[in-house]
Amino acid sequence: MKKKNSPLVGIIMGSDSDLPTMQGALDCLRDFNVNFEIQIVSAHRTPKKMLSYAQNAEKRGLKIIIAGAGGAAHLPGMVAAVTTLPVVGVPVSITKLDGLDALLSIVQMPKGVPVACVAIDNSYNAGLLAIKILSLHNKNLLNKLLLFQSSQAKKVQIANRRLKSKRSSSL
Repeated sequence: MKKKNSPLVGIIMGSDSDLPTMQGALDCLRDFNVNFEIQIVSAHRTPKKMLSYAQNAEKRGLKIIIAGAGGAAHLPGMVAAVTTLPVVGVPVSITKLDGLDALLSIVQMPKGVPVACVAIDNSYNAGLLAIKILSLHNKNLLNKLLLFQSSQAKKVQIANRRLKSKRSSSL
């Protein structure tokens, strides 16, 4: 039986060096008070653990998996291949290619194995995408999302007033 406070989102990464990049997803989920778990699950160094994690995620109550990966970035695609849960890939810039290699690896999944992908090093948006998916069946979360979007619009309005004020004072 699923516990009330069991995690809804799994955040995984291939190495602990990816944690600074993945911090945005943690922050986002905390901002929205969504329970999550975080683990290092390497597609290359711990493939059996990766398969077990992905295959058992839904049984454990997870609804979405966010997978950060750099370089060849196999983790998001391999996880997506063995779970029915939505997988959001976060390309991590760890190589001389500044994450472009990871981005291309994640977005070039073959037909039948979809992985959502956010911008390089933008795990906050991965967390926000998870929130949007979860809010489809959670009215409380939807209300928080609507407040967040409203605050985003207010920030733009404030910036425009500042800009107008600066432009007026320079005439």
